[in-house]
Amino acid sequence: MHAVKALVRLGGTATRRQLRLAVVHWRHIDAALDAGLIERTSHGHYCLAGTDAAQAAAHRLSGAASHTTAALHWGWKVRLASPDPHVTIRAKRSLPSGASDGVVLHWRDLDADDVFDGWVTNPVRAVIDCCLDLPFADALSVADSARRAGLRPSAVLARSAWLPMRQRDHVARVLAASDPRATGPFESSLRAIALGVPGLVVEPQTRIRYDGFFARVDLADEGLRIVLEADSHEFHTERKAFDRDCRRYNGLVARDWLVLRFTWEQVMFEPDVVRRAIEDVVALRRSQGLRRLRTGQVTGQKRQKTE
Repeated sequence: MHAVKALVRLGGTATRRQLRLAVVHWRHIDAALDAGLIERTSHGHYCLAGTDAAQAAAHRLSGAASHTTAALHWGWKVRLASPDPHVTIRAKRSLPSGASDGVVLHWRDLDADDVFDGWVTNPVRAVIDCCLDLPFADALSVADSARRAGLRPSAVLARSAWLPMRQRDHVARVLAASDPRATGPFESSLRAIALGVPGLVVEPQTRIRYDGFFARVDLADEGLRIVLEADSHEFHTERKAFDRDCRRYNGLVARDWLVLRFTWEQVMFEPDVVRRAIEDVVALRRSQGLRRLRTGQVTGQKRQKTE
């Protein structure tokens, strides 16, 4: 897989080791660097090209690089990186025709403390803007990545306390669903879909243990014994990894777990198809007498307990 395509799937930023694990040859990495398609942010760390363009656009428009552009600047992963930088300018400001070409423009009054180094929104403001303006899956991917990087939800909530109630609620909803255990935007996007399925409560990176068996899965509802996997087949082409996955899935099915595996394309571009598949397995569990009550408890057939 070429460097640019791999970086897109990895959330727009990755280490050299992550690129190599994604089956990107070092020659392709160096070629993408030479062509200006990707940038080296520090030793062994890479991101999609555009940081210089974002800074130039922010200065040209007297605004601030924001949203996913700011997220990438802070080293976070995003769901689908935009080729055009996001820039926020003062509310109600008008621009001459063509001034915003090649830019995703937002109008919002920012405090001086919201902008770092004169051209990019700070981490807290970047998360807030994503929560306010982006689809839920995109905002959740940024919030998950920001929390993995150490950003405290309390800091974001404290800043959002000054927002109107409806905007506060948007931010609080995303932060309540965010989880630093998520491994990347692919998994975060799958979880965003699963969160909309009634009767399903999934946890990321769940460890499932039985006597003589262990599996770590991307998402699992332990009560209903449903597993959802963000299946990066292109990232796991080695025979040993494929063999390990087969053993893991077979072991789960043999212990009465329902396992659904979804590709990156399905999760990113066919969320309705993914949602229907998840709804079908929840309905199957209900037909088997296993269902989740409004209290969150699972009732029905006696369940085999994990240790």
